[in-house]
Amino acid sequence: MITAALISGLGLGSMYALLALGFHITYVVSRTVNFAQGSAMMVGAVLGYSFHITWGWPIWLAVPMTLTLCAVYGLAVERFLVRPFSSRGSDAWLMATVAAGILVDNLAMFTFGKEPRQFTSELTNTGVTLLGANISVLQMLIPVIGAAIALALLLVRRYTRLGKVLEACVQNPQAAMLMGIRVNRVVAIAFAVSAVFAAIAGMLIAPLFNVSAEMGTLFGLKAFAVAILGGISSASGVFLAGLLFGLVEALVTIYFGSAFTQIFTFALVILALALRPNGLFGSKTLVKV
Repeated sequence: MITAALISGLGLGSMYALLALGFHITYVVSRTVNFAQGSAMMVGAVLGYSFHITWGWPIWLAVPMTLTLCAVYGLAVERFLVRPFSSRGSDAWLMATVAAGILVDNLAMFTFGKEPRQFTSELTNTGVTLLGANISVLQMLIPVIGAAIALALLLVRRYTRLGKVLEACVQNPQAAMLMGIRVNRVVAIAFAVSAVFAAIAGMLIAPLFNVSAEMGTLFGLKAFAVAILGGISSASGVFLAGLLFGLVEALVTIYFGSAFTQIFTFALVILALALRPNGLFGSKTLVKV
């Protein structure tokens, strides 16, 4: 029972971490976030279900098409809901992205339907016995895929030209523009990558939790809590916080029941932030005067 809970917790934590990394990458580049990130996760799950299950597309075609459309969604959010406000120094982008999430959720409800649907997958039907617990292949793959994506993000930032451009925009956007870097394009790419992360999380978690138009709301809220808990400016901290959050959630559910899951986990988030205002793995930002 404990083994199953730990595997489940790592899987959930990896999904929270992927969503939270989306918050991280947009924040460090532009000091803005997409509060419709949970909706992007839902869109990824709904599109993946529609392409693969409803229309019968092969998975190798359904997945790239879903990720492409979600990247376009991220670009649209940045171009029409964030940039017009952030460029004028306004914080109205916050409400604009919240409103976009509500709009997208309701559009999905009208077109896809309100009832949850099962995203069947061979990976959930195939499993192994580990320490007396039956674990599906998908449950074992989710933490591996999450860790691989987080590692890929780290390697891109450290060793590629795009990563150096991204780092320049993070350190000093004004200087980056003077050097010929198109900062607006880099910010747009960050929002597209953020939406792709959310779509991957949605497609991975859908076979375990079913697909519905309302599935992204709570996931998005938890992911933002994870981002703040880990220190939103630290990619490794955000990922570790996601794993920790998922494990705590799974263990609380096992020992106390699902009725206490949200109470315990968010109470622990509040306590942790009270003790560590910059997040568990974050640090104070030094401002030179």
